[in-house]
Amino acid sequence: MKYLKIFWIPFIIIIADQALKLWVHQNMFLGEERVIIEDWFRFLYVLNPGFAYGMKIDATYGKLILSIFRLIATGAIAWYLVHIIRKNAHIGFQICLAMVLGGAAGNLIDSIFYGIWLDNAPSDAPMTLFHGQVVDMFYFPLWTGFLPEWIPFKGGDYFIFFRPVFNIADAFVFVGFALLLLFQNRFLADQKVEKAEDFVHNPAADTEADSAEDAS
Repeated sequence: MKYLKIFWIPFIIIIADQALKLWVHQNMFLGEERVIIEDWFRFLYVLNPGFAYGMKIDATYGKLILSIFRLIATGAIAWYLVHIIRKNAHIGFQICLAMVLGGAAGNLIDSIFYGIWLDNAPSDAPMTLFHGQVVDMFYFPLWTGFLPEWIPFKGGDYFIFFRPVFNIADAFVFVGFALLLLFQNRFLADQKVEKAEDFVHNPAADTEADSAEDAS
């Protein structure tokens, strides 16, 4: 039961992420842009063949390598989440890692299956399985215009502030990691306090727990 309390978080993230991606695919054409809130929040249907910001390996099986890496990384995050739940780690730590897991799994589904389901594998892909492209749609052009001439190298150029296009999965991976970095000291400190208090009240608890875990 204690695992379900945390794993519903990645489950909901995956459902929301996939639902929006499929809606975009069914209701927008590739490259279409729709204004959601004035001029600063739009839906822009684009495909990402690699990782964040379009990074990819330019090789015949580069996409396959990235997809397999995603699969391994997502499995490792899931395993570690189970591990920290079993160890009763700080609830904030568990929630943050669950957010990262949900986001990683959401994009993993695109990479593995979208080449088949949505037929969006690159034209030069050697196969469709594991060669799906990630569907992105969130676009926040917070400021657009020409930069002042005095700015080195880019002065006078047309500039869009916050150009990346991303999805729900990307957002939760970023937020989850950001919160882990921001509150890591608090998570670790609270965990040390809890262990110290447990030891004061029951010095043999840790030894018994470790012995039971070794026996299992």
